[in-house]
Amino acid sequence: MDKLNSQSTELQIMDVAEQLFLEKGFAMTSTTEIAKQVGCNQALVHYYYRSKEKLFLLIFRKKIETFANYFVTVGDESMSFEHRLKLRMYAHFEMFQNNPKMPFMILNELTTNPRRLQTVKEIFSKAPGLVVSQLEAELKVEFDKGRIRKMSAVDVMLSAFSLNAGLFLLLPIIKGLSVLPDNEIKNMIEKRKEENYQIILRSLRE
Repeated sequence: MDKLNSQSTELQIMDVAEQLFLEKGFAMTSTTEIAKQVGCNQALVHYYYRSKEKLFLLIFRKKIETFANYFVTVGDESMSFEHRLKLRMYAHFEMFQNNPKMPFMILNELTTNPRRLQTVKEIFSKAPGLVVSQLEAELKVEFDKGRIRKMSAVDVMLSAFSLNAGLFLLLPIIKGLSVLPDNEIKNMIEKRKEENYQIILRSLRE
């Protein structure tokens, strides 16, 4: 097999598998279906990724890492804490906006397959630990100056996840029941992005 075609096929398998896993979850996706959509035989899927489980874990890890890394420090030290928090919240929200099916896949797998929790723990024990320590340090500075109440970085991150992911978990229902045109739904989503940031900020100041 030509090396360039080989690399192309491998990436196509990954891309197609990601879309199917996002839409249908692990259990309802087969390597036969992945191969069919790519236009290759099933043996190639196993050749490149060994099994459906290993292929899924590669994608699942990538999605969890994407979620966690959006809380890495943004901006610079010249910015106020509120501005950096807003940039974090906006970036996290927009990550879900660009990957609206990600919350479904993550929550579905954690609910139906408890083994995935170990994968999440492994990921969060590495780079995200730095994310937590960075945010924890910023929160401590603001608390010591009397600007915010005491709240852990983990609590802030969990609140951000529940607010931002919650909208996209409910969005298909909102769209299905709503008589609003698409442009108004889009405006509602943009408004929610700012409101979620304000909710987090108020919770720190109360």
